[in-house]
Order: sequence, then C-alpha cells, then structure tokens
Amino acid sequence: MKQLGSILLEDGVLTEEQLMDAIDEQTESGASLGRTLVERGLITEGQLVRALASQVGMEFVELAEYPVDRAAVALVPGAVCRRHNALPIGLGDGAIRVAMSNPGNVVAVDDFRTITGLQVVPVVATHDDVLSAIDRYCRSDAELGHLQEELSETEVSVDEDALQGAVGEDDAPIVRFVNLLISQAIQDRASDIHIEPGEKELRVRYRIDGVLHEMQHAPKAIANGVTSRLKIMADIDIAERRKPQDGRLSVNHQGRKIDLRVATLPTVWGEKVVMRILDNSTATLALEDLGIREKNYEAYSQTFTKPYGMILVTGPTGSGKSTTLYATLNQITRPEINVITVEDPVEYRIPGINQVQVNVKAGLTFAAALRSILRADPDVVLLGEIRDHETAQIAIEAALTGHLVLSTLHTNDAPSALTRLIEMDIEPFLVGSAIDAVVAQRLARRLCSHCAVEHQLTREEIPESIEWDSSAEPPVVFRPEGCQRCSNTGYRGRVALHEIMVVNEDIERLAVARASSAEIARAAKDNGMETLLMDGWAKVLEGTTSVEELFRVAK
Repeated sequence: MKQLGSILLEDGVLTEEQLMDAIDEQTESGASLGRTLVERGLITEGQLVRALASQVGMEFVELAEYPVDRAAVALVPGAVCRRHNALPIGLGDGAIRVAMSNPGNVVAVDDFRTITGLQVVPVVATHDDVLSAIDRYCRSDAELGHLQEELSETEVSVDEDALQGAVGEDDAPIVRFVNLLISQAIQDRASDIHIEPGEKELRVRYRIDGVLHEMQHAPKAIANGVTSRLKIMADIDIAERRKPQDGRLSVNHQGRKIDLRVATLPTVWGEKVVMRILDNSTATLALEDLGIREKNYEAYSQTFTKPYGMILVTGPTGSGKSTTLYATLNQITRPEINVITVEDPVEYRIPGINQVQVNVKAGLTFAAALRSILRADPDVVLLGEIRDHETAQIAIEAALTGHLVLSTLHTNDAPSALTRLIEMDIEPFLVGSAIDAVVAQRLARRLCSHCAVEHQLTREEIPESIEWDSSAEPPVVFRPEGCQRCSNTGYRGRVALHEIMVVNEDIERLAVARASSAEIARAAKDNGMETLLMDGWAKVLEGTTSVEELFRVAK
C-alpha cells in the first residue's frame, strides 16, 4: 500500500519540503499526518479524502458535480441515509453505488444491502459533501406531496385530540404536514416560514437568505387545522381568531434544539402564521464572524471597550441588528461584569447573562424594566429597541452615569440616528454626549463559492454613486451563476454591510446645533466613515457579493 505522503507528492498537491515539515510536526504532536496537513492549510479536506481513497484502492467522487441517479436515492429512506451519512448515487449490474464518508462502516453496508436487495459498492466522498447531497436529494418534498394528495382527497376534520400530539410522535396527517414543513425549512436554512391562507388554497413560503421563495400549496380545507396545530405547539389560545397573537415553540432537528417564534395575524381568508426560526448558534458568533472589515472593526472596538456610553445598531427588520449586539456582548462579557438585557421577545437564551422579557400586560414595558434593572447594579445593559421618549431618556441617562448601553433603532443610516433621538424630544446636548458610535447595517446575499463567475465591468455598469477613479480600467467582479449547491440561485448565505459612525467632537457639536442628518453624514465621511455603499462595494471587489445584490439592499 502506498504511503499517504507519496500519493500527495505524485498528485502535485504538496512539495517535498512541505511534507517533511508536516512529518516533523506530526511526530511532535502525535496527530495523524493527514490531519496535520489539513490543520496547517497545506491540503483541503477533499484532497485528504481523495488521497486516502487512493491509498486503499477505492474511488473518490465529488458529489457536487456527480450525476446522482434519483432512482437509486429513492430505494433507501432518507432517515437511513442520514443515520449513516451515506447516499445511493447509481445503479447497475445488480449493484448499488453508495457514496460514504466512512466506507469501512459495515453496518451501513449491511443496511443498504438489506433494504435494496442489491450488492453495495462503496465509493468515498467527504463528510460535508455527503451531508450536503443528502439535504439536496432526501428532501421532505415527496412526502409533503403525498400528504397534500391525501389531504385533498379526503374530507378534513380538525380533531383537537390528534393535534395535541408531540412533534414527531403523532401520525395525524395535519401533524405530519406541520412537522415536515418545519423540518424542511430548517434544512433549507430558512429564517422565516410564512403560512398564508388564500381564497382557494393554503400557501407556504420560506425566507431564505433574505428572499421569500414559494414552496408548497395545500388544500384550503386544512388551513384551520394547520393553524390550530401550530397554536397548540406554541401555547397560543386556539379559540381566539380575531386578534394577533404571539408564542414560542421548540423542535428537535437532527439532534439540535431549534426555537421558533410564532406570530398569528387575522386576514380576510383566515389566520396567517409567521414563524421566525431562531438558531442559537447565531447568538454565539464572534464579531470576527460578521465580516466587519479591518478599518471598521478598529473604529468599533474603540467604543465597546469603554466602560460607559451608548452604542446604537440601526437598520430595517431582519438586517442582523440582534446578531451584531449579541456578538458584541460575547466580546465583552466576562465573569467580573454584570450584564442585563431587556428584550421583546428574548430571542436567544445566553448562559452567563441576565435576560428580562418585556411583558406589557403585566406592566413590564421597556421603560419600566430599564428603570428597574438600573437598580440591579448592571455594568452593561442591552436594550432590545428604543421605541419612545421615555425609554430613550432613561437609556441616555444610564449611558451618562457609568453604564455601557447597547440598543437598536430603526433608521436608514447611521447619521439619522442622532436626529431621530432629537426628534424623540431628547435634549441635543445629551444625545451628543451619550452616544459613542452608531452602526448601520444591511444583509446582502453571499455569492456561492462553487459557481460564481468572473465578469469584467464596463464604465456604464458602475453607478455614479460609487466613488472610483474613472481613468482606471473598470474592475473584474463576480456574478451569480447557479448550481446544485445553491439551488440554482447563485447565492448561499449572507454577509453584513456596515456603516460605522464614531461620534467625535465635530459630530457632537453638529448634534447640539440640531444639524440635519445630511450635514452629520458629511462630517462623518470627512472623519473617515465608510458608507454602506462603500463597504458593500469593497465586498463586491473582494468577490463576496455581487453588484446587483449590493444595489438591492443599499441604494
């Protein structure tokens, strides 16, 4: 059997010098040679798996490019594929080819042989590739389609006892339909699920990477049953259908606990339900994970490391404001400081900090809660949103009396935050003194790394609002193409665009003089602030997002 190092040298993946250095490090650490090479960034996971497959005489496949036979996929239940992280990819000569991240898993081979009645020919693929392929091919769509046919062919009656079953335990069609909708949305990386009754049917849409996609249509007859099931899961009053209601539910998805925030809204055709999927991994992100460019990060870090003052994050709903605030908290939280948050609702539960849920019915408003927690000796206060004069006044005073206050505000850009607070009847000199920084942000879709293609811009394609040297050659950027990995959208994931305005003496004087947001913006740019458009353009030139996406979110 050939040595791993020899195979990598023959393939031209490594130089002899790199290999010898890695062998020396491996000898000292005791780790495997392959793992040492990957950790040092000398080879990728795919190159390692390819070499290991070659070492044992097995075939390696790149599943993103491989023409997977759906007839082979259909022979094995998706649950079995997920359990073994293996996927059937082809049929022929009385055998079934199965892509596996661990071809030595004899239990998986036996299971596939028993289920299909065919000989199993294992081929090797990376763990992530197999997982991604399973997500693409073993979707819940087929079962959802069968359920829709079943529900449309039968007279549907809402049996409350059946709807009370736990998630994944009850076989009632409506319960299965709801469970599948939720699991499919989580699998598709959706942030929201919209369930909308119409005149003749029930429509389901998922918001993926900030854009709504129509996913399912179901018989109108099941609308009340679906709504009632979701209300029961979220502990919402199922008898009340005339006014909006809110609730929360949790589901287990592939071993992870996922929380969903549920909101109902009465419409002319019935109750619309919107579920926000809250993935707790978002709350543990570091600021470095948010894509803040170095210049902006340096400016921002000077403000949140201060012991007092106010930091505001602004932007429309769904622009990642909460994620930025939580990432900032993760950066500054330590055992010796007391962190208290006031939120409506508490989206992510974070160990080590005190989180307060607003309860308007009980009289616990933002202002009342903030007034109370200031008597609880906080060092850092996170306020979910500044909505009115009273909340703004208390928050400003807290920032001026030795507390670090983090909060959000709904404005289009960073300079407008100062004028917005002044319009809320906060004294201009207090606004200028209390606020240290304002961060405006938007979320743009990230280009798929597997299918983005280069594009030479022309001078006509560069808008006037972009500042660049018109005598220079227009830059080469990337455009979306579409592939299986990104569901042919050309985008996968999102990246934040930031506009960080640090309040200095010049801006403070303008605030006190009640200057317009345009004047404040000019002063901020003179002091080095990069606008959302400028930050986005830099990320276009880096190949992170596209020109079209930039102007969709930051005109």
